[in-house]
Amino acid sequence: MTTETTTVRPTARRILPPPVTGQEFVLTGVIVALWVLLGVFTPAFLTPGSIQPLLVSVAPIALIGVGMTFIIITAGIDVSVGGAIMLCAVITAKMMVTANLPLPLAVGLSIAAGLLLGLVNGVLIAYGRVHAIIITFGTANLFQFFALRVFGSETVNGIPGTLDVFGRGEAGRTLGVPHSFAIMIVIAAIAWWYLRHTTGGRHLFAIGGNANAARLAGIRVQPRVMVAYAVTGALVGLAACFFIAAGTSTLDQAVGSGRELAVIAAVVIGGTSILGGRGSVIGTVLGAILVQTVTSGVTQLGWPSQLATLFVGVFIIIAVGTDLLRQRVRAQP
Repeated sequence: MTTETTTVRPTARRILPPPVTGQEFVLTGVIVALWVLLGVFTPAFLTPGSIQPLLVSVAPIALIGVGMTFIIITAGIDVSVGGAIMLCAVITAKMMVTANLPLPLAVGLSIAAGLLLGLVNGVLIAYGRVHAIIITFGTANLFQFFALRVFGSETVNGIPGTLDVFGRGEAGRTLGVPHSFAIMIVIAAIAWWYLRHTTGGRHLFAIGGNANAARLAGIRVQPRVMVAYAVTGALVGLAACFFIAAGTSTLDQAVGSGRELAVIAAVVIGGTSILGGRGSVIGTVLGAILVQTVTSGVTQLGWPSQLATLFVGVFIIIAVGTDLLRQRVRAQP
């Protein structure tokens, strides 16, 4: 008589990272602490008249940051977003003045322009095999040149209120929440789900971790990278509409200036590794809130504006240093 032994193998399960990381908890704590301190020293900070403009300022930075998170996860970077904002904004504003475009056409035009600019970056980086910072530094100058040509050394005046739904006034918010901020939250939630629950999202992490290994595993690296830059360009186009709406009826050449630094700061402070392979959309949104809180707080306290740059720089150094230390610890046998 023989006895058969049956071995039961455990079912393999895909282990997902926690929905919220420790760094995101830390960022949330830092933001809450800053808001409390600012509320104590400048009581006006916690009023709707201060918080609502803050959220309006956060929206375009965090929105572009969502796309930048995708790019940096793949070990790339895009320093051309400031020039792209400028070009998308001036094209859209000019068309609104000359053709009085309705809201859907104005937004569609800006997104289409941004998408085209992002595709230029994506094709050159993915298929030209040139490092992203070289390509995007070059295209940043090209985008700014073309934008200045469209401006024609003059401001764009008499912009109609087509985009007021994204602005600072009553038309730009519902129940006290700015529409631009609400749209950003929805897009960030979709991006979070994509990175966490889809094959395409996992492929982006794999590309950032080791592009050659990802290619050998059958991942189509070049199209994925190109799409990451194209998506970022489209988000830049939408963010350009937010910048137009947040201002007055006049658009000048300062639009987009330095915004690439704020976006990259938000992404890095939010926990996305500058070396690629790891990132968080939630962290990016929190990073954008932190950056804009520091800027707003310095202004309301009456401190020199240079201190905002100093504080943000310190946060970036801490975030990058922590990431490098974490990478070194993981590399140890």
